[in-house]
Amino acid sequence: MTDLDASDPRTLPGFFDALAEGELLGGVCADCGQVLLPPRPACYACGSRAVDVEPQSPGGTIFSYTEVHAAPPAFAADAPYTVAVVELADGGRLLGRVDADYADVAIGDPVELTVQEPTAEQREAALDYEADWPVHRFELR
Repeated sequence: MTDLDASDPRTLPGFFDALAEGELLGGVCADCGQVLLPPRPACYACGSRAVDVEPQSPGGTIFSYTEVHAAPPAFAADAPYTVAVVELADGGRLLGRVDADYADVAIGDPVELTVQEPTAEQREAALDYEADWPVHRFELR
């Protein structure tokens, strides 16, 4: 395996750079088939370092969800809000905010990933290296 730098999509900066360009990328283990979101340089299922990066479908279904009342500073003004683990159509799972009230969400609901620029408040509250990362959310379909 070659050395990674921040532009590689198997790093968080590389993953969010691709997401900002409208491309959802996942790591797919060449040995066991596990889908890794965000991608990583090694598979968490089998430990293999043979991880390919492939485009992923932005559609999926709610696997699990909860309501956040005590939000981190960048999102405190939005609380309470719903977050979910979404099982994407290609098999990976991704955590993200759901643009719906908690009472309107159920396990199995279909959702679609959307990407937005961070607000000025979110940029200010983010760590320096995260300030330009896009904010991903899921919308109910």
